[in-house]
Amino acid sequence: MVRIGYTMMTEQAGPRDLVEHVVGAEEVGFDFSVISDHYFPWLRAQGHSSYAWSVLGAAAQATSRIPLMTYVTCPILRYHPAIVAQKAATVQLLSEGRFRLGLGAGENLNEHVVGGGWPPVDVRHEMLEEAVHIIRALFEGGHVTHHGQHYDVESARLWDLPEQAPPIGIAVSGDQSCELAGHLADLVIATEPKAGLLEAFDRHGGSGKPRVGQLPVSYDPDRDTAVKRAHSQFRWFGLGWKVNAELPHPDSFEAATQFVTEDDVASSIPCGDDPEAFVEAVRPYAEAGFGEIALVQIGGDAQREFLDWSAKTLLPALREAFG
Repeated sequence: MVRIGYTMMTEQAGPRDLVEHVVGAEEVGFDFSVISDHYFPWLRAQGHSSYAWSVLGAAAQATSRIPLMTYVTCPILRYHPAIVAQKAATVQLLSEGRFRLGLGAGENLNEHVVGGGWPPVDVRHEMLEEAVHIIRALFEGGHVTHHGQHYDVESARLWDLPEQAPPIGIAVSGDQSCELAGHLADLVIATEPKAGLLEAFDRHGGSGKPRVGQLPVSYDPDRDTAVKRAHSQFRWFGLGWKVNAELPHPDSFEAATQFVTEDDVASSIPCGDDPEAFVEAVRPYAEAGFGEIALVQIGGDAQREFLDWSAKTLLPALREAFG
């Protein structure tokens, strides 16, 4: 059975709206939720980027059932890994065990704000691996002192620890990240339905662990409106992560996507209100082996309508197809 999730997209809605949306997602029956952790939106048209961890605290109190997860937090520059461990432990307590900590090597778009330059991908993966070891050590309790290649921790301790530490997921996009996730993560995260990523994850120790994917969609009763919204706010998605990780500013994404057409977007993102189109967009993820797929409804002002349609039409169609 494939579990269907809901995405709180911090880049396209303000913090109070995000909490209202995830409450609605719980009410209509989504199986889990995830939240992006950004400092900047991808494009100016999205128009938002509130602090994900404050939203998570509010969401943990406003909901009672739906699992929460970062998708994803970068623990290598903007946040020190010791602080990520404290935040994650706190959200796990607030949510009474419903939180998973999704981690990744990050994007220049969000991490450049603290200065110090943007390391090459090999170094970012080294930093991520060291960060995960620090986070796990703090989750285990006691004082942690660490003097590594990239981080120093001096007699740190988490004083409020949940009985069950948050499971750690790692986002993958290529062989190097799959190897890292295979031997360090409790679950794997991806935004592309590539079976090869999961196969590489399995080869490096990931066999049997959960795998979570994510898919942008654009619901609207008027398909042209859905396509225009997707093009305005999500045309960056097709650039691929080797590009997306490197560009430093929304204006960079504007320039990089200036020749992307509405037809280009509509060919890769399901748009409109035909549930079969959405089912077919989910199918490659299910066939690749993803057991959980989080949908991103594009457009902060289109969430309530999407949730209502999901309850009546989309979720039943997806569960019939993949349940």
